Amino acid sequence: MVAAVADLPKEIKDRIDYYEWSLRNREGIEMFRKFKARSLPSIAINGELCFESLIPTEENLIQAITQKLDRTRDDQG
Repeated sequence: MVAAVADLPKEIKDRIDYYEWSLRNREGIEMFRKFKARSLPSIAINGELCFESLIPTEENLIQAITQKLDRTRDDQG
């Protein structure tokens, strides 16, 4: 799934931070639990689990990111 994010257009990647966690270490396990993920791979955006198991198309991923960024901007005034 990290490849789906890494392959996004530059104008989208410039607006986000993204991280990959491994379930082979404590931090990864804690993040898996924090987001209440049920399966791998998973993508959370702004703390909300958005995609599990299925890797989203670039179009769907961009749409989800843009909606979250717009909602965050609107919430901030």
